Amino acid sequence: MTITPEAPTQVRVPEFLELEITGKCQLTCPSLCYAKAGPTEGHGSMTADDWKRLIREAATLGVKKVQFIGGEPTMHPQFETLVHRALGVGPAVQVYSNLYRVRLEHWTLFAHPRVSLATSYHSDVAEEHERVTGRTGSHAATRANIAEAVHRKIPLQVGIVEAFDGQRTAEAREELLTLGVRTVNIDRVRSVGRAEVHVPSTSDLCGRCADGRAAIMTDGTVTPCVLGRFLKTGNAKAEGLASVFAGQQWTGTAASIPRRAMPSAGCTPADSSDCDPANTEACDPAYYAPDPTPHLGGTA
Repeated sequence: MTITPEAPTQVRVPEFLELEITGKCQLTCPSLCYAKAGPTEGHGSMTADDWKRLIREAATLGVKKVQFIGGEPTMHPQFETLVHRALGVGPAVQVYSNLYRVRLEHWTLFAHPRVSLATSYHSDVAEEHERVTGRTGSHAATRANIAEAVHRKIPLQVGIVEAFDGQRTAEAREELLTLGVRTVNIDRVRSVGRAEVHVPSTSDLCGRCADGRAAIMTDGTVTPCVLGRFLKTGNAKAEGLASVFAGQQWTGTAASIPRRAMPSAGCTPADSSDCDPANTEACDPAYYAPDPTPHLGGTA
């Protein structure tokens, strides 16, 4: 007997939005980046005023949290202004940064009580981490800034993506826990962006895209999440968020994504069922929570 994947019975305005404000990044992540970001990419056609309007509309609609992502979101010239706009109109903020370079004033911003950080870390060995990022020196820089975030008591979530056979992901996780990071997980590569090994489909997703979440691309395109960017459901710049989420295209796309059962306990190393490993409690009995935090954010 074939069991049809369960679809959402009701599509509501998402409470969480990923805002991909730029494609610019210091790293290249040759075989991994879902956004195909890099040093030569731009900020897209969404202006700072467009983002400000969108953030205000999101707050009015009931969005509870926004995540600034890229590329490297801190490279957007209006990054701080946009974070302050979100904090000023209501939503909490998460910044998904590669933590390769952190300006002094950004540490002050990250210390705001309604701001948290997320990042990616790929190995305890520099050569392996830099094989993923494509940038010499990125391992030492990111590791040092992870330690600094912990020292400053800034809420931090770290994701590790298995990009190649033999990668020291388990050792990287243990190192992060030793550094004091409390939220860490390991995920597999999804066939999206530079990691695309076949035509992407809903089977590449974790099963929770469009379930209380959505993403806005640098041109205003609305998708179920940053990894589901091939599922375009409208444009927030042209139509407004309210119109997009009330539309049949959003409803139909949300219903088309197969839902997967979440594990009730323990870990799922082959597939975390979470396309954002940075938002799952560490795979360790000492850290396991029977009611884990919701899936929020993207994999960088």
